[in-house]
Amino acid sequence: MGFKTDIEIAREARKKPIMEIGAKLGIPAEHLLPYGHDKAKVSQEFIRSLESKKDGKLILVTAINPTPAGEGKTTTTVGLGDGLNRIGKKAVICIREASLGPNFGMKGGAAGGGYAQVVPMEEMNLHFTGDFHAITSAHNLLSAMIDNHIYWGNDLDIDERRVSWRRVMDMNDRALRDIVVSLGGVANGFPRQTGFDITVASEVMAILCLSKDLEDLQKRLGDIVIGYTRAKKPVYCRDVKADGAMTVLLKDAMQPNLVQTLENNPAFVHGGPFANIAHGCNSVIATKTALKLGDYVVTEAGFGADLGAEKFFDIKCRKAGLKPSAAVIVATVRAMKMNGGVAKADLGAENVDAVKKGCPNLGRHIANVKSFGVPVVVAINHFYSDTDAEVQAVKDYVAAQGAEAILCKHWANGSAGIEDLAKKVVSLAEGGSANFAPLYPDEMSLFQKIETVAKRIYHADEVLADKSIRDQLKAWEEAGYGHFPVCMAKTQYSFTTDPNRRGAPTGHSVPVREVRLSAGAGFIVVICGEIMTMPGLPKVPSAEVIKLNAEGNVEGLF
Repeated sequence: MGFKTDIEIAREARKKPIMEIGAKLGIPAEHLLPYGHDKAKVSQEFIRSLESKKDGKLILVTAINPTPAGEGKTTTTVGLGDGLNRIGKKAVICIREASLGPNFGMKGGAAGGGYAQVVPMEEMNLHFTGDFHAITSAHNLLSAMIDNHIYWGNDLDIDERRVSWRRVMDMNDRALRDIVVSLGGVANGFPRQTGFDITVASEVMAILCLSKDLEDLQKRLGDIVIGYTRAKKPVYCRDVKADGAMTVLLKDAMQPNLVQTLENNPAFVHGGPFANIAHGCNSVIATKTALKLGDYVVTEAGFGADLGAEKFFDIKCRKAGLKPSAAVIVATVRAMKMNGGVAKADLGAENVDAVKKGCPNLGRHIANVKSFGVPVVVAINHFYSDTDAEVQAVKDYVAAQGAEAILCKHWANGSAGIEDLAKKVVSLAEGGSANFAPLYPDEMSLFQKIETVAKRIYHADEVLADKSIRDQLKAWEEAGYGHFPVCMAKTQYSFTTDPNRRGAPTGHSVPVREVRLSAGAGFIVVICGEIMTMPGLPKVPSAEVIKLNAEGNVEGLF
């Protein structure tokens, strides 16, 4: 079947000038800082003027655990935003920016798909408005200032062996995970071991996405713990006097980016913390601005609900005082079959039994999201190979879980294919049954918070952690960080820490390898199993096929 690729569809888009999109939301032209004709930043001054306005309703789009078959969470987020506008609601979409690392690695782009996309596709997947470059620069300015402070006499008595602040770049590059810096003699400083993380794993990224304004941003940057003195006392970013200059580098990056869907509806694309390492949600400032401007705001959280939705609820909503009205869990018949044990090559053949066998993964996500007090609907993202019997099997399973599954054809038909889901979301949101509460209270001990997520969300029997990790958590509690939420870093492919265990496994344990303090972002990162904060490229990276064609258009982003 001759389908157009996402990039071909995006290239045919009839985009409106970004000032027109802003006008739809009541943003005056003077408060839009244009980047070309089709993207703009919204001024801090305008955002401040909205404070007294009433909030619209917040809808979260999350998903089952990702499979190689693909689920289409961003596609459904965009489609639902278009669908809500189609049925007469003033809806705004809020998604994350794409990282260059995955674009040139496995993913090849992240702006939705088919006829449910945000445009301009190429720019969004490449440099966009430069936010990630600004974050990379601010992060590495701090790195440079730490080593410079040590070089010029080390007045703070920083212990070079205990500098925890690494460097970042927005690229998958395994060679930089563990490195030695300052080699080459006296002029270059004191050699020490360090490494690079990917920009989306940077605490600066998390801080930008959780800060409410520039003042809050500078305070949080100052709160970053960069390492420890020889007396084991924490050293803060503000101690090396980097917070002011970092804020200057980030002042434009803090302003949300306004773009549009293929159907010319408004979308904010801002921030992009990794979902299996950091908290995986778009910026608080974009979400809160959208809530003041629209009746409905559709946002997504990264990967499956065990990671994305849990962090959205327990970190973003807790920190920003957000109360979601409904949640959509995206699933596909193909992914259900994969969870039921079918190989990717065999997904085209009808297999109702495999669908039924794979549904418990979806069932667990439904129960988990409901446990936060948020009403749930399932979106079955349609593929042309799905049969009626397979779709019905998913619908029947979901009905037995006390929820409804709705078939969505937005990939092929845009907003016309997702009206039923839009109507259901409105009825859930207007029904007033949402009674949102995070999973655990602030006062609970850090280790108990880890156990609560592991047992209630992952359905694990126990958390395995060495005495050194438990002691570290206790020390942070004594230092005043005990009220922080925990940000679980684990594989996105499974409820367990083993990426190959699909379905809804029980009887497993969660090994904690390392804990990291993100004092500025305001959470503790808990690294479970084999998770990398600097990914590598696959054997055949997407970068090999990304190029400019004879017309000067980008090929290979998909």
